[in-house]
Amino acid sequence: MTTLYRLKPHFQSLLRPLARSLAASGATANGVTVTAMLLSVVLGVVLFDFGSRQPALFLLLPLWLLLRMAMNAIDGMLAREFGQQSALGAYLNELSDVVADAALALPFALIAPFGWASVGSLIFLAALSEMAGALGPMVGAPRQYDGPMGKSDRALLFGALGFWLAVAGGLPESAFWLLPVADAAIAVNIRNRIRSGLAAANKP
Repeated sequence: MTTLYRLKPHFQSLLRPLARSLAASGATANGVTVTAMLLSVVLGVVLFDFGSRQPALFLLLPLWLLLRMAMNAIDGMLAREFGQQSALGAYLNELSDVVADAALALPFALIAPFGWASVGSLIFLAALSEMAGALGPMVGAPRQYDGPMGKSDRALLFGALGFWLAVAGGLPESAFWLLPVADAAIAVNIRNRIRSGLAAANKP
């Protein structure tokens, strides 16, 4: 199933020289992971507290999501290519993404035409999606990244909404339907990840 995650190898190749420099300077994969999560939470708090009154602040969201994507790629390269893989890193990698995604989506609950129900349902389904992917190794399959509306796709959606909100000063009522459509796509994503995991686990 098509997802922006398929572009990750090309993105990583662009960032490899930076990852090499960070490794030489003593940076760790876990440090990059935790830093990205904490900065996401800080930005989420700022947007939650002030974004509804100052929509221009949402312009920070697409900029940060692009930087966070780079940091996520770098922490993976540091772990795999510079001997920094660890059990703790595996936990941090999965849990920090769920926390960061929730923190960055939550401010939209205060933005019309969205609300707590529409944003909350997307956060819940996104967490289930990541759990469905992460459970692959428990059944003898690789970690699953099937789309649609995987982590990278959701980042694109919220980055575009943040840019739209910052530039226009608000969102039209018709934008309400974007989140239910995203929910439906994530539900398909969850099914696809489970099916792919089971298929991989049952291969002889």
